[in-house]
Amino acid sequence: MTDLRHSATEHPPRQEWTRRPANLAKAITAELVRRIVLGEYPANSSLPPEPALCEAFAVSRTVVREAVKILQEKGMVRIRRGTGTTVRPQTEWNMLDEAVLAATVEADRSLAVLDDLVVTRRLLESDMANVAARSADDALIERLHSQVDRMDELVDDVVAYKEHDRDFHDSVMRASGNRIARAVVRSLEGQVLNTAGYMGKDERDLCVASNQGHRRVYERIAARDPEGAAEAMFNHITEAWLARRIDQGDPTRLDR
Repeated sequence: MTDLRHSATEHPPRQEWTRRPANLAKAITAELVRRIVLGEYPANSSLPPEPALCEAFAVSRTVVREAVKILQEKGMVRIRRGTGTTVRPQTEWNMLDEAVLAATVEADRSLAVLDDLVVTRRLLESDMANVAARSADDALIERLHSQVDRMDELVDDVVAYKEHDRDFHDSVMRASGNRIARAVVRSLEGQVLNTAGYMGKDERDLCVASNQGHRRVYERIAARDPEGAAEAMFNHITEAWLARRIDQGDPTRLDR
């Protein structure tokens, strides 16, 4: 019986370029990331050898080697002399990498990856809301008050509302002084912000409900109530995601 996996590995499908990319190594890396995420090259299998990849992508060995090296930096493959290049398990991939996260989100029909992203975001942001409430000054309280009032006026303009929504969250994160947590949240959200799965439903009523959550966060910070602010932020992020989340997969990963 023919080993189909071996055959696919030795003879990867030829890539037909609509327009030959300016940065070939980057384009090939993106395609290999996609194929690994989709399981075309499963964990612990060997990546096709250099000659096969050169033929498939119509590029030189130098370009292929650069692309594979980038894959290694992303944690997706392991390069060893004498044994070739092996695909690593998902648990070893760098999920903060833009290409890896984007391909994983695109391939995930259950929305489990986005659920995990929301769980991570609410954990970090609720802690930052706690700190912001402990250190809040009059300027922060006035700014948050102004932002939630402005969002009440923008519920009929979803695009503008979402811009101000992000500004509100960023105000809280900056007030916490936690630059690492803020950078992680901004990086994660920035990479999925324009995906259909993350943006979900677009409705006026969702904006209204979302801003009620913002107002509760603002009120707890204005009251200098750290635990209340953390809880309000945790609930707001969870409720806003569940409200706009498309009916797909099982959101029980958010249960806490």
